[in-house]
Order: sequence, then C-alpha cells, then structure tokens
Amino acid sequence: MAPPRDTPAFVDTVLGWPGVWFLARLALVGAYLLGAAVKLGDWPAAVAEQAHFGLHPPALWAALTIAVELVGSLLILLDRAVWLGAGMLGVFTVLAAVIANGFWTMSGPDRFMATNAFFEHLGLVGGFVLVALLSSLRRRHPASAARF
Repeated sequence: MAPPRDTPAFVDTVLGWPGVWFLARLALVGAYLLGAAVKLGDWPAAVAEQAHFGLHPPALWAALTIAVELVGSLLILLDRAVWLGAGMLGVFTVLAAVIANGFWTMSGPDRFMATNAFFEHLGLVGGFVLVALLSSLRRRHPASAARF
C-alpha cells in the first residue's frame, strides 16, 4: 500500500509546472524591482526619501538602495548566487523595516500600521531565506528538483 499523500494531486501539478519556480521568485522580488525603477525614474524623489529617513548623504544612500534592489533581485531571478541576492535583499529589508517602521516610538493608529509593516517585512526576510534554501537544495539534488 502506498503511503498517504500529504499534498493534493492538483497542488502537486501546479507546483510541478516548470514556470512556478521563476514566478515565485518574481513575486518575491517584484516590489524591489519596481522600487528601483521608480527611484531611477524620479531621482530627486529617491534622494528626498533617503533624507526624510535621516540618511546622509542621501544621494549615496539612494544609489546604494537602487543597486541592492536591482542586483539582489536579478541574482534571485537568474537563479545565480541566490544566497547572495537573498542576503542582500534580506539585510536591506531588515534595515528598511527598522528605519521606516519604528513602531516602538509610536502610538495609536500609526503604531498599529507600523507594527504590521515591520512584521510584514520580517516575513519577506523569511521568504528570502526560503528561496536561498530551495535554490541550494535544487543544486545539490538536481534529480529531485527536476520538477521545479
């Protein structure tokens, strides 16, 4: 007798589709790619954003932000040095959460919204860890990862 399945067949089918691995990575980094594009399209606003958060010199921080968002995202999307791209975006995301969502200094509705945003950012960091783990497993065990 075969062991019971822990995943429904239709879920296995969806997860087995060759494009899922890419689409999942694109969903994870999409906001970072969009953020970099918006900052590149409106450089003065990108610099003003960094100044708003007290980062000086703001132009340097804006350039570093764009570079991290683009390079980290591309590494993940290209499935090359995913650990590095995920690490870049993970560290960036933690720093951004601490700088932009200091809920511990707020009260009322602002505190509620900043708390949610802070922990959502931590959830993204977990996603970066998972994508790095999965990429590593896929490289170490290519036969079992053929379905991805």
